[in-house]
Amino acid sequence: MCCSECGCYDAFCDTCCPCVSHDARETILCCAACLAVLAVVALFVALLAAYGFIRHAEVAVVDASLTRLALATSPATAFAYNLSLTLTVRNKNWAMSVRNTRPLEADYSFDGQRFERVRLADEGSTHPAGKTQVYHLVSGADGAYVALGNAGVAEFREENKTGVFQVEVALSGQVRYQAHLTKCNFQAKCPLKLQLAPPGTTAIVFQKVKCKLASPDQKNC
Repeated sequence: MCCSECGCYDAFCDTCCPCVSHDARETILCCAACLAVLAVVALFVALLAAYGFIRHAEVAVVDASLTRLALATSPATAFAYNLSLTLTVRNKNWAMSVRNTRPLEADYSFDGQRFERVRLADEGSTHPAGKTQVYHLVSGADGAYVALGNAGVAEFREENKTGVFQVEVALSGQVRYQAHLTKCNFQAKCPLKLQLAPPGTTAIVFQKVKCKLASPDQKNC
């Protein structure tokens, strides 16, 4: 017998279901106990799958338009530019939401030198499980300082000949996943090749760019 006999149990069953034999009752009780154990194990596995393993976000630039990029070198190097982006961040966790413990920001850089910084989300904002956040970023300036140096100026002039500019968008922030205590740094880089649109037009086809996430440097991230 896999279940111990109990006089009270037998008396109760004799009263409620006298047509069921003692052996059948023991079998039913054992099966019920096994099903209960399996249900507990299944619940544990489901919770472990939902909250035990972190899936990192998927970041992409799905659209971009550059309508102006001009360089001034006096009195200092500076860009006059107009740049718009549509950037997506997908939370690949089907059960865990993600909360920003620091603001999520995007830096624009040319030849390794930053010329713009844009805030995407504030500290404390939440990214729901399984959802994709879409950010439409529009920025521009008549004289955004950029420390290019001679090499950077030369690179700009070379790219200006073709009208195709290499601009990098770098995301940075810090997040905490639901049911986890660790705060994880979040960084991604999106190298873009942007063709300068002719004056009065915006009909430049942009191919979606998947961004590369940096490996977290904290444990449990």
